[in-house]
Order: sequence, then C-alpha cells, then structure tokens
Amino acid sequence: MRSSAPRSVEDVMTKNVVAVAPHARFKDIVAAMGRWSVTAVPVVDDERRVVGVVSEADLLRKEEVRGTDPARVDQLPRPDAERAGAVRAEDLMSAPPVTVRAGATLPHAARLMARQHVKRLPVVDAHGVLRGIVSRADLLKVFLRPDDDIAVEVRDLVDRLFADRRPGVRVDVEDGVVTLGGTLDDSGLVAVVGRLAGSVEGVVDVRCEFDRPAPAADDR
Repeated sequence: MRSSAPRSVEDVMTKNVVAVAPHARFKDIVAAMGRWSVTAVPVVDDERRVVGVVSEADLLRKEEVRGTDPARVDQLPRPDAERAGAVRAEDLMSAPPVTVRAGATLPHAARLMARQHVKRLPVVDAHGVLRGIVSRADLLKVFLRPDDDIAVEVRDLVDRLFADRRPGVRVDVEDGVVTLGGTLDDSGLVAVVGRLAGSVEGVVDVRCEFDRPAPAADDR
C-alpha cells in the first residue's frame, strides 16, 4: 500500500491558533503570547480575516525606547516610532500580513519564509480567513517520515516511469538518504530517476550508484 506523505501546508499546520482583534491592548497581547508560548499572533477582523501580525519584535519597540530622549525617538523610522507609542494591535501589527494558502506546497511555504525573513506564516483560505499557522518547525516535520514509507513511494515512481519495462532499479533508504542502484540501459535516465526520487517528501539526499550498462554486441 502506498503511504501518504504531507503534500501541502494544510497537512502540517497548527490548526488551533491564538489570534487577537485589532482593538486588543498591548498587555493583553503580551499575556496571550505568554499563555500560549508563541512569539507572534495574527490579528483578525470580525470575520476572521487576517489583517496583520504582531510579533515580539513589534512589542519590543516600546522597551527599546524606554527612557530614551524623545528627540531621538522622533529620529527613528516612522513605523518604529509609531509602534513604540502604540497600545493596540492595529497600531502595533505588521501589515499587510505575509500569509500562505492552505493548499500551498511545503517548498513554497519554505521559500516564502526565507524571502520574507519570517519564522511562521498564518494559513488562510481563498477569502483570507484564518485556517491555521505554519512554522519552520512544522515544515521540518516532513523529514521525520519513516524510511520504509519513502522507499515505497520512490519505488512506485520508478515503476510508473518505466511502465511495463521495469528495469532492475534498486531502492534503499537510510536516514532519509535514498540510494538508487542496479542497471539502467539508458544512462541518460539516471538524472531523471534521481530527480524523481528527490521530489518525494522526506528525502534528505539522493545518491545514484548505478552499474555501467553492459556493452552491446557490436561494441565488443
């Protein structure tokens, strides 16, 4: 039986998410983060649409300027200065929010996090309504997939690639590293098989150790 692997953000996201309203006050936001042990919270409107995100960094602007000469505060970039004096989520939050659709692939979410320099993403539906949240740790869970499950899916891909020809391709998986061996009549297919194996969720690396095909009779 073919095993199921996480295919989208929805498969790995946290569905029980703490969120705050735009009018939530500073101390209530800090309390919510502490109670749920999170470092950022989505800000949602009355219809649960995500309108922003408040992170610890946003809240710490106030502490950074504590006791600072007001003239120096005025010299800060406008967003930082405004957050330093803010007391409600709507004034503290980063907006527009960086979000990801529930059906997005895991690589897409990982690239988005890297590009936007964020550690977590609110997950939304087509209308921007909050469905969950995905973190870097959630994306890494895919690498905990059992080796046997990975091997089953790689073999299935190899079988489908070659249809009824079924070459003698050997598939071994250890600690997420796929080793492909055996003999391929067409050496040009080595890269193809390697890319297919690398596309399987949970694969850490692919090693191709195919034997050289036997020379044709005319070449001997």
